[in-house]
Amino acid sequence: MRHAHMAFERRPPPLAMQYLFGFGIEQVFGRILRRQERRGTATRLFARRHERQEKQTRKKNPFRNYVAGPQDVFVMTYAKSGTNWMMQIAHQLIYHGKGDYKHLHEIVPWPDTTIMPLFMKKYAIPLEEATHWKQSPEQKRVIKTHYNWDLLPYSKDARYIAVIRDPKDVFVSNYVFVRDGVYGTAMPSVDTWFDLYLSPHFPLGGSWALNAAGYWAERHRPNVLIVSFKSMKRDLRGTVEQVADFLNIQASAELVDDVCRLSSFEYMKKNDQKYAIGQVVPWRKPGVMIRAGREGGSSELLSPERQRQVDRHFMAELQQLGSDFPYAAFCDVAP
Repeated sequence: MRHAHMAFERRPPPLAMQYLFGFGIEQVFGRILRRQERRGTATRLFARRHERQEKQTRKKNPFRNYVAGPQDVFVMTYAKSGTNWMMQIAHQLIYHGKGDYKHLHEIVPWPDTTIMPLFMKKYAIPLEEATHWKQSPEQKRVIKTHYNWDLLPYSKDARYIAVIRDPKDVFVSNYVFVRDGVYGTAMPSVDTWFDLYLSPHFPLGGSWALNAAGYWAERHRPNVLIVSFKSMKRDLRGTVEQVADFLNIQASAELVDDVCRLSSFEYMKKNDQKYAIGQVVPWRKPGVMIRAGREGGSSELLSPERQRQVDRHFMAELQQLGSDFPYAAFCDVAP
């Protein structure tokens, strides 16, 4: 089912904006960052930026005046935790395996982008324009967000699906994604990124533990589903059936087969252009969205000691937050 009736067409930023952004990141910010890294003060640079970003998010929260309804299926995740994967599963179930599109964000709104930098303004269809759900077989639509639970518009009529991934794997995935898709040669070193990750000021969402604990605390609500990335990798069919049941979709074995095929790593990797961020800087090859999708692949960037450090840090933070989130059930604790 092509969404031909929809007027929104996702386009890359204007060429002039791409050049301006690329120059600003690589030549200006990159030089400042390298100088700060030599001085050992790079994390302070990011901390200040993150504090400003947090204030802006709370002040201009795009969900503030939105009233969620029975058509809304929120896919909520910490960035690089299997977001596109779950969105694909939910969307294909809603469209009975026939939800075709040129790019996922031409049909899935991502309100977070409305207060992101200018080059993200046309990244996803605006929430108010995403009316395709009225023609969908299940009368539902997917909405993407990386916000913590306290920033979301809760309604007992809507559905909320969280995917939680091992923070060690999240670290590797987001480092490579930001390096290849956004920062390029201005990417901080792995050491700097690691220090930021174990701080409250990580650029891609702040504290992983705070995000996970917030979602987990809502698991008793009948309209909230918490899924582990680990379970998605180990039993895709079971995940598809679980999501179908959660959304009250009567999914036949044939439909489950179709959704599993369309949500497989092989299919999504082959069709990466349907999910990728696209061209951001004109002289750089665009980064990919569906890269490795591995469970337990953090050794790509993290030493065994750093893997243990991540586990210790977030387990301690969860304890400080008073959360009973079962870390070992969702994450492979490093020996």
